[in-house]
Amino acid sequence: MTPEQIESAVAAAMPQAVEDLRRLAAIPSVAFPGHPEEPVLAAAALTEELLRSTGLSHVQRVPVEGSFPAVYGEVAAPPGAPTVLLYAHYDVQPAGDPAAWRTSPFEPTLIDGQLYGRGTADDKSGIISHVTALRVFQRQFPVGVKVLIEGQEEYAGERLEAFVERNPDLLRADAIVVADTGNPRVGDPSVTTSLRGMAAFTIEVRTLREPVHSGSFGGAAPDALAALMRMLTSLHDDNGDIRVPGLPRGSFLGQGPSEEEFRKTAGALDDVSLVGSGSLADRLWASYAITVTGIDAPSVSGAINAVQPAARARVTVRTPPSGDPKTTVNAVVEFLRQVTPWGAQVSFGDFTVGSGFQADSGGKARAALNRAMERAFGRPPRDVGAGGSIPLVNTLLKQFPAAEILLFGAEDEDAAIHAPNERVDLEELRRIATAEALFLRELSLPSALGV
Repeated sequence: MTPEQIESAVAAAMPQAVEDLRRLAAIPSVAFPGHPEEPVLAAAALTEELLRSTGLSHVQRVPVEGSFPAVYGEVAAPPGAPTVLLYAHYDVQPAGDPAAWRTSPFEPTLIDGQLYGRGTADDKSGIISHVTALRVFQRQFPVGVKVLIEGQEEYAGERLEAFVERNPDLLRADAIVVADTGNPRVGDPSVTTSLRGMAAFTIEVRTLREPVHSGSFGGAAPDALAALMRMLTSLHDDNGDIRVPGLPRGSFLGQGPSEEEFRKTAGALDDVSLVGSGSLADRLWASYAITVTGIDAPSVSGAINAVQPAARARVTVRTPPSGDPKTTVNAVVEFLRQVTPWGAQVSFGDFTVGSGFQADSGGKARAALNRAMERAFGRPPRDVGAGGSIPLVNTLLKQFPAAEILLFGAEDEDAAIHAPNERVDLEELRRIATAEALFLRELSLPSALGV
């Protein structure tokens, strides 16, 4: 196919792509503990159906120990052609507070060319970009294709990694496309060349056998919630820099966002300062970050006049691309033990970890992607970092050191992933699907193969 034919085919395929994304995003496939499993399995089934529609010769759901099934598809490479592995995930973050959404999180809603709903960007847009790019070729694929769609990326940490390590021949490829990142802004083509690692854990503090009256006992009885708050606030100094020993600030050599751009994207309120030291690129892409993502404590509406006997929190730690998440989480846990007040009982559990990623300078696959993205977007892509984590990527790098790993996708920084009002820009989705299809073609050409 010519580039013009590919562009026309993707444009013609977009109505079906949008309808498929609507169907997929309507499924509340939250793979967190405490959420129903049926919707997650329903999303796996629909993902399998969508992959079958591309004409891949083999598609199946494969079990992943301790997790939800992955969906795998493949077609053999034409003689002399390379093989590309395409990755995405079908699970999503919880919706959070429904009142914070302008539309229902699991009723995908189209507004001014943008589709709103949980997972429309992260990462069901990645599935649809793969499916749309593959459909273009009408079963005449220019390269070998393998597709792996994960079912518990948002929560399970490194559970898929063991599957990859046990099945190297199943996933071996010359290039790997991870469609779970995006551009800084819509229409600004970028390739993510670094990812922070992550670790998360739950901390529980106990001080009393049961709640006691705050009038009769307050002032002497140790409050578990107050103890937990003291411990969590001790993690940062007044400037917002981390106080845990052994977690220094890092530096990112590329260009990051301006403060004005970042404040707008983050939704920072007027007169509220940003936190931390160093450039924004340093803070976002090359340094450690600690965030309290949830607290179990009585709600304001249900509060009673009592001293709390127990409190829990979920803590997430981001590490630089080269940082060791296991060592990091151990350092944070030890610090919290040391600052525990009043002899309170403290315990830690529900650990998850995922390693970071740093790309090399790029080879033939990156050159092919540069050409594809330049045609799809009208200008060449630039390198960016990402503060988020994709645990599988580092395992793929270790397992297949000769393969080039390329991270790009339709999740621009205004897409509100992991937040209320998540959305994907449909024109961005079209450009990404076009770029991916053009990349598959470019990679098959003699110039890319060194022929």
